[in-house]
Amino acid sequence: MESNTILQMSGIDIQFPGVHALDHVDFTLRKREIHSLMGENGAGKSTLIKVLTGVYKKDGGTMLLDGKDFNPASPLDARQHGVNSVYQEINLCDNLSVAENIYAGRQETRLGKINWKKIKTGAACALKRLNVDIDVTKILGSYSVAIKQMIAIARAVDMNSRILILDEPTSSLDRPEVEQLFATVRRLRDDGLSIVFISHFLDQVYELCDRVTVLRNGKRIGEYVLSELPKLELVSKMVGKDFSTLQKREKSLKNRENSEIFIEAKGLGKKYTVQPFDLVIRKSETLGLAGLLGSGRTEVANLLFGIDEADSGELLHGQKKWIFKSPKDAISRFIAFCPEDRKKNGIIHELSVRENIILAMQAKQGIFKYLPLKKQAEVAAEYIQKLGIVTPGADVPAGNLSGGNQQKVILARWLVTNPALLILDEPTRGIDVHAKAEIMNLAMKLCDGGMSLVFISSEIEEVIRCSDRIAVMRDRKKIAEIAGEDLTEEKILKTIAAEPVNSGGAA
Repeated sequence: MESNTILQMSGIDIQFPGVHALDHVDFTLRKREIHSLMGENGAGKSTLIKVLTGVYKKDGGTMLLDGKDFNPASPLDARQHGVNSVYQEINLCDNLSVAENIYAGRQETRLGKINWKKIKTGAACALKRLNVDIDVTKILGSYSVAIKQMIAIARAVDMNSRILILDEPTSSLDRPEVEQLFATVRRLRDDGLSIVFISHFLDQVYELCDRVTVLRNGKRIGEYVLSELPKLELVSKMVGKDFSTLQKREKSLKNRENSEIFIEAKGLGKKYTVQPFDLVIRKSETLGLAGLLGSGRTEVANLLFGIDEADSGELLHGQKKWIFKSPKDAISRFIAFCPEDRKKNGIIHELSVRENIILAMQAKQGIFKYLPLKKQAEVAAEYIQKLGIVTPGADVPAGNLSGGNQQKVILARWLVTNPALLILDEPTRGIDVHAKAEIMNLAMKLCDGGMSLVFISSEIEEVIRCSDRIAVMRDRKKIAEIAGEDLTEEKILKTIAAEPVNSGGAA
């Protein structure tokens, strides 16, 4: 272990039932550096951090902290050794004061009583180190997300941190707040801390970090000096594409530029979620959304479906302005949405296939217009047959089906409502190759039948195959639209990796 190295993780191996989460991963953190950990969803970033912070026990490998064996038995044990983390979801108590949050679990007592004066003074000093001057006696809930982030960092630093892990710390911050946070992080590095920075924002990683370690599918792809690594190469390492082997798409592309517009977003956006964007969705057209994880694809879908309410811009249907305050508003306008996480937001495992299929249809009719059991059975049977859902029967719990068949059940749920626009967010995630092909072919068939589609996938190949046009997202901003002969993986990935530019509707 070199003298300038504070942490050496070698051959870290961890397995869960059916999943090799980390496959002999190495990770080196040097003293006084900001080191980014990057990779797509499921790459192993969170698992590696949980091993480091004592949440998970590794199955193999070694860890050295300052040259000594390091095997934290718990997060508390890791903290006592100077390894602290600050997560995207800030783990503080809004109903307590700032000072109480900073010293929670570490309150000094005198004669059995808490020394409040010392706690207030210590909290003020901890924040002063970060150039934050606030009233530490005020309730935490009265402060902004950015200030809460600083308070969480102050708490970690005050616990004699030597390693600070920042997991998506900028996800809820605007640009001035990001700049304030980055100034603080650089100051902490200069004061001697080593920092692990996890983010999906490419530009921020290049702005802040010294080195990057890339993980993919539980394996370490490599460690790189960021100033020597072009963005395009970083993207290709994350997604596993070698541009020298990419072939030009030969398939003829549909041209629907003159098709009637179904809906048009003008400057639509939501603060801290996605920057204002322009987007046209035409009838009988598939619009793809491409970008790395965290780029803003799902956030766009959530605005179009009313899961999130826009605070800027407008959504137009012809000359009419549509305002969606909830998904119910979108459903009433014949818009349907298959969510990214089918287990959490899609399938209700305990309900039968039939009950899952008729959910949206029942919701559209209203709870006081109950669908007769006979009608439910007819609808379920029709769509089980239409989509080729493999199930022993309509009354089998949906949780018993394979991932691909669960995805078909969710599709059936929305198709029975006869939508004009269907939003598919990662419809092929976690299903086998045959089921993927079936889902994509179905999507294209629906589009050819007159339905408008928004197709979102981390697999750029899939987006290209299904889409007429593709809107490219990065750092929660629409940066480009690509169509025609430019619809290639190389073009899309180069666009994602390009230097920031002001793109139509993406400001």
